[in-house]
Amino acid sequence: MNRSKGKNQPVDQDSPVYHDTCKLLKNYRDAVWNLELDVQHVRREFEIEYGNSVEEFLDSIYLAGADIYGTKLENYARSIERSNKMLSLLTSAVDILRSKHKFGEQYYWILYYTYLSPQQLQNTDEIIDKLRPHIANISYRTYYRKKPQAIDALSGILWGYTSRDCLGVLDKFFPKDTESEKE
Repeated sequence: MNRSKGKNQPVDQDSPVYHDTCKLLKNYRDAVWNLELDVQHVRREFEIEYGNSVEEFLDSIYLAGADIYGTKLENYARSIERSNKMLSLLTSAVDILRSKHKFGEQYYWILYYTYLSPQQLQNTDEIIDKLRPHIANISYRTYYRKKPQAIDALSGILWGYTSRDCLGVLDKFFPKDTESEKE
């Protein structure tokens, strides 16, 4: 189902990009939780096995010139690093959305209380109650209209603009090139 974003641009909720962003947002709390658990697990394992912290251990390895390539330790470190980078990327994109988009502040709070806050709210009533100090006169209709717009705006930051967004502009500048690409 398409909804309007602004006056002319549809929010394509059938788009794979939109669904990727929804999936990322829906899994955000679990990813943060799992990352924290993984880090604590590695820290405990190190303290038990080596008698000191991960940081102290890594410092001593680097000073000694030892190589940890291909070890269980390296695999843990890489997994934690990948998860942390993914969460950092999402956090940066949300920060850009909040500070640069014309509806960024509203979109931020909608995404925050719907997907990003540490504690998941139980239902839409709780979300709207939390949104009231940030968005004047927020109603269910407004929430359900703006939520896909916020996700779509975040998608544009995370994944870039799709050809759907740029096709009209490209047709004006390169009418023959875009026609030949369609064939």
